Amino acid sequence: MNLDTVTAILNTAIQVVIITSLPSVGIGLLVGLIIALIQAITHVQEQTLTFVPKMIVVLLVVAATFPWIARVMLEMTIELWSHIPDYVK
Repeated sequence: MNLDTVTAILNTAIQVVIITSLPSVGIGLLVGLIIALIQAITHVQEQTLTFVPKMIVVLLVVAATFPWIARVMLEMTIELWSHIPDYVK
């Protein structure tokens, strides 16, 4: 296994992590922005008001996208396992 192979594997793994986490991070960011705007308009500065809705929305998005996340990760894992003989050379 040379440095190019290791770099390619790490590149693929990082891409999978970024792509699979994008929906939950994006929705969490959007909800946080909306709540921050509402807080700025109403002058209500309660910390739990931002945390609890973001946590609930992110958990719902993770639950909704979990089959897709699992499939993407499983495909990457199967690809890595199937190429083990090539990596040993």
